[in-house]
Amino acid sequence: MSESPTASLLQYRAFVMLWFMRLSSTIAYHMMVVVIGWTIYALTDNPLDLGLVGLVQFVPTVVLTLLIGHLADRYDKRIILRLTQAGYTLSAVVLLIAFWQQTLSRELLLAIVFVLGCARAFEIPTGHAFVPALVPIDVLPRATAGWAASNQTAIIAGPALGGLAYGINPFGACAICVVFFLVACALTFMFRTQRAVIAREPPTLASVFAGLHYIYTRPRLLGVVSLDLFVVLLGGATALLPVFARDILATGPLGLGLLRSAPAVGALLMMTWLTRHPIERHIGPILFAAVSVFGVATTVFALSSWFALSLGALIVLGAADAISVVLRFTLVQIETPDAMRGRVSAINALFTGTSNTLGEFESGAVAAWLGAVPSVLIGGIGSIVIALSWMGLFPALRRVDRFEPARD
Repeated sequence: MSESPTASLLQYRAFVMLWFMRLSSTIAYHMMVVVIGWTIYALTDNPLDLGLVGLVQFVPTVVLTLLIGHLADRYDKRIILRLTQAGYTLSAVVLLIAFWQQTLSRELLLAIVFVLGCARAFEIPTGHAFVPALVPIDVLPRATAGWAASNQTAIIAGPALGGLAYGINPFGACAICVVFFLVACALTFMFRTQRAVIAREPPTLASVFAGLHYIYTRPRLLGVVSLDLFVVLLGGATALLPVFARDILATGPLGLGLLRSAPAVGALLMMTWLTRHPIERHIGPILFAAVSVFGVATTVFALSSWFALSLGALIVLGAADAISVVLRFTLVQIETPDAMRGRVSAINALFTGTSNTLGEFESGAVAAWLGAVPSVLIGGIGSIVIALSWMGLFPALRRVDRFEPARD
């Protein structure tokens, strides 16, 4: 009998510490997203402000992406992660003080979101690039699945805990966030890894833009990282969940937390299945099918006025997105050399991770113009159109059958 993935990963202490850091930090992050989203909508009653929350998170990533990737390839990733956790902790402390002194304002909340966005812009690509340095190459697929599972577990627990804690006491919810961030910060000092001495490139424009050039010159890779950007740009409905929770589904902060957790429930269930039954053939067609199902589920959510159906649609949405995430992340890994991993991971984060925040602004802006339901409905249909369009624009991606590096 083969060794279980969990038992194998537990042998690598540095990876385990990184896993718990990601879990603790991401739980607190998503708790704060719920708290800030509900608070700012209560203050302004304007869905456009929910979109601004996404835009403010997106700006730091756009501005800093190329620098982040270069730093991740040149310097100790542990130091970068420590600084990001310090930034998270600072933002949580400021929010805690604002609730205590009752000095909350739209401007202060957006400023806190900006700090969160800066910290997350550094954390995500640095963490992705760090994982392969902590485990042997033959354990990397298990580590990748475990890394993704920690994120999905946190996305489930964070919003639900945030909604529950906020409903009981908003100040207490912020205090819990501070504790979780402090734990994550402490864990960054427990990493021990043997790092090979690598010659550092001089900080030239060519070295900074190398990741972007690498992706651009490989159509299959470009199709992978751009697909999620455009799909989530149109199909992301998470920014409008406070509107659906309060005005359409008639539920409170706890209901909002459950709605935010539902996609992660579907994703975690699907990733658990994929760890035992990995997709090995017909990679390209399955990827595009998953994106299409994502669009259909988004459309169902937009038209639903029944809380149970809405939860179910979000669970299916999350499951379809999990398939897409696993396939896309694996394709990126097999086509990226070690020396480029930080820069390519940063560009990938720009195309994929930040598509959620920019999509939130798009959803909020369209909702302020047409209403929440038309905004999400347009996004769901648009996701299906994007999937069909990308099949034609990137035939090499559509024809991928197995996880094998493309020939240059």
